[in-house]
Amino acid sequence: MLELKGIHSGYDSTTILHDVSLTVNEGEVVTIVGANGAGKTTTLRTISGLIKPSQGSIHFDGQDITKLSSHEVVELGITLIPEGRQLFPDMTVRENLMMGAYRKGARASQSQLMDEVLALFPRVAERLEQKANSLSGGEQQMVAIARGLMSKPRLLMFDEPSLGLAPIIVSQVFEVIDSIVKTGATVLIVEQNVFHTLKAADRGYVLENGEIVLTDDADALLENPHVRKAYLGI
Repeated sequence: MLELKGIHSGYDSTTILHDVSLTVNEGEVVTIVGANGAGKTTTLRTISGLIKPSQGSIHFDGQDITKLSSHEVVELGITLIPEGRQLFPDMTVRENLMMGAYRKGARASQSQLMDEVLALFPRVAERLEQKANSLSGGEQQMVAIARGLMSKPRLLMFDEPSLGLAPIIVSQVFEVIDSIVKTGATVLIVEQNVFHTLKAADRGYVLENGEIVLTDDADALLENPHVRKAYLGI
């Protein structure tokens, strides 16, 4: 479904990603793990069209999307749930969710999507008329995920979904991600919490200093000596 080939990307004159290649197959859960500053967010921003690569290509369902704008990428069904949640703080939860359904492919079924999303997030359903800035960090993350699902994505990308959350909330977030995965969704997760994300994934890539240094099945990466020492402290 998604294929990156030889991507070089970054900001202004600074190259962050060096010859990054990866694939995500339909119905698969793939993770990119690595330390802070490894280039994980840059990878997702490049896929999303927020950053243009200086070299390489990005294909989605066989279509070259390398030069598409971010809104064109969204219209194809690629949705990014950003780091830090980035909700509209003075809007209600309901209004935030409806903002997620602006994609053409989602507008016609807004009501059905809302019902499906609220069934998955009962806590969000209880907060519909509250302003987003009145919610806890964990609740805001749930709203951010729910808003992403309102776009009816074909590929759902998570950028550090556990960032800044208490351990018990992190577990709840990954339980939600697991529920989404069980619906057959195609998911790409960027995450520093290596244990949780590899448990949720089918395959993984290890990104270090902007380069892919390892790729394998998620279970194999959990047992890999380098991963265990560098990211799990074992």
